[in-house]
Amino acid sequence: MAKVGKRTRSAREAFAGKEDITVEEAVTLIKANAKTKFDETVEIAVNLGVDPRHADQMVRGKVSLPNGTGKTMRVAVFARGEKADEAKAAGADIVGAEDLMEIVQGGKIEFDRCIATPDMMPIVGRLGKILGPRNLMPNPKVGTVTMDVKEAVEAAKGGEVQFKVEKAGVVHAGVGKVSFDEAKLVENVRAFVDAVQKAKPAGAKGAYLKKVSLSSTMGPGVSVDIDNATGN
Repeated sequence: MAKVGKRTRSAREAFAGKEDITVEEAVTLIKANAKTKFDETVEIAVNLGVDPRHADQMVRGKVSLPNGTGKTMRVAVFARGEKADEAKAAGADIVGAEDLMEIVQGGKIEFDRCIATPDMMPIVGRLGKILGPRNLMPNPKVGTVTMDVKEAVEAAKGGEVQFKVEKAGVVHAGVGKVSFDEAKLVENVRAFVDAVQKAKPAGAKGAYLKKVSLSSTMGPGVSVDIDNATGN
C-alpha cells in the first residue's frame, strides 16, 4: 500500500464528514489545505443527468470567468492574410495554415486553444484525430470557428473557459488559482455553474445538475450544495 504523506493525511482529515457545504465554505477549506509549493488550480466537477451518447443530451459551451483563470492561455490560429495579421495583433501565440498543420502533424502541440477561420476548416479537418481527443478541435458552437479572430483570441487570453460533457456525464474545468481572493473564486464558481445550467440540452430529463464538487489540483474534493452553487 502506498504511504500517505502527512500533508495528504491532514487534508483528508480536514475534509472528512463535510458534504454539500456552501461554495464559500468549500473555497475556504480548499485554500486552507492547499500547501504545495506551486499555485494549485481550483477545479470544479459537475455531474449531470445526461447521456452524452445521445446528440440531444450533449452539453457544450463557454463562459468568461469574471476573474479569469490565472492560467496563461497559449492560442493557435489557423488563418491567412488579413485574418492572420489580425490574430497576431490580438496576441495569438502561433498563426499559420498548411505550415501550422504540419507542425501539429509532427506532434508539436504547444497551445491550449485552437481557433480557425471557416475557410481553414478543410485543413484543420485533417487534424481531427490529433486535436479531437485533446478537446482542441475548433468548433463554431463555442466560437472557435469564426471570422472574428480578434475577439476569439482576446476571449481565450482573457479567461474564457470552454466545457464539454464527458462520457460519464461529468463536466470538468479550472476556475481559478488557490492564490485568488476567496470572493473571486466564489464568483468564478457560480459563473461556471450558471453557464453549465444555461447549456442544458433539450433531451435532458429529470434532475440536470446532480452534484457539484470542488478541489485543488493535489487536494481531496468536497461536494457543494447545488442550490448554493447556483445562487438560489
